[in-house]
Amino acid sequence: MRNGTVSIEYCPGCKWIFRAAWLAQEVLSTFEANIEQVVLKPSDIPGTFIIHADNTAVWDREKDGGFPEAKMLKRRVRDVIFPEKDLGHSDK
Repeated sequence: MRNGTVSIEYCPGCKWIFRAAWLAQEVLSTFEANIEQVVLKPSDIPGTFIIHADNTAVWDREKDGGFPEAKMLKRRVRDVIFPEKDLGHSDK
């Protein structure tokens, strides 16, 4: 079953495309059978790094204090898009 979208909005001026792409890869490797798409979105707002799962902000660099660890991001994405999914070692 595929549904849901994850979008990663990042500041291109800060050169965060590589971090955004890495996190997109992490999300895809865990949820490829469960989500429709992962979108990378360059932002016009300097310093932006916000990740949405189905239009729900699951990480905001300014509010959450920096960048997410992959396992934390996977938990937050899971909780919005596919709450019944077991993440194995990432759930511990």
